[in-house]
This record gives sequence, C-alpha cells and structure tokens, in this order.
Amino acid sequence: MIREYIQEALERATYELINNPREPYYAEVPELAGVWATGETLEQCRRNLADVIEGWLLLRLRRGLDIPPLGEHRIEVPYQVEIHG
Repeated sequence: MIREYIQEALERATYELINNPREPYYAEVPELAGVWATGETLEQCRRNLADVIEGWLLLRLRRGLDIPPLGEHRIEVPYQVEIHG
C-alpha cells in the first residue's frame, strides 16, 4: 500500500533544472503540499524525493492527519497509529 502510493507520487512528480550548480535538479509532487527535493543528478533527485515522500507519509500518520488519495492509491488508517523511532 505505501510502496504503491510512493510510486504513484513519483510518477506524478514534476522535474526541472534550476540555477543551482551543486544540485541542479528539482522535483516536487504538486498534489502533496511541501513535498520537494533536489539532487546532483536526475536519479539522485528522484531517490531524494522518494525519501521525502516516505518521511511526509510517516509524519502525517504519526499526527493523525489525512493523506490525500493519488488516483486509485489511498492510505487510510481506521485507528490511531503510534510510530516509535
């Protein structure tokens, strides 16, 4: 469920080159507010974005916040999730 959601988010991501010589690649997922990443290469940017999405999901689950559906992909937790770590 989470892996499929992250994959869908990566497929919806937009990528662009920015004026930053250290990390010229920038990506964001428009449907997920605040989810963005940069990288030295496009592949590194994509890996960084996957990590950001995972952290974003864990934070929202920990705080009991809704997670917006992405197409047919949904993460619904019918009870309070307690994450330790």
